[in-house]
Amino acid sequence: MADKSAKYPENSDGRFYVDNACIACDACVTSAPDNFVMDEKAGHAYIKRQPQSPEEEEQCKEAMDGCPVEAIGNDGEC
Repeated sequence: MADKSAKYPENSDGRFYVDNACIACDACVTSAPDNFVMDEKAGHAYIKRQPQSPEEEEQCKEAMDGCPVEAIGNDGEC
């Protein structure tokens, strides 16, 4: 489960976030490319834009469910 107190500062303000458990696997970027981005230099992903549509919301939830280290959190839901 993602830790809100360990989320990266690059995350866009809002419900979804990536914390420091991220292993840079790129799964979230693949699932929700309009919302997640990989910071190649720092070696982790973060959410660049919160979902703006039901489709993006679903993609972000898919990214969260598919994260192998549970580094994606959602303040709005468990």
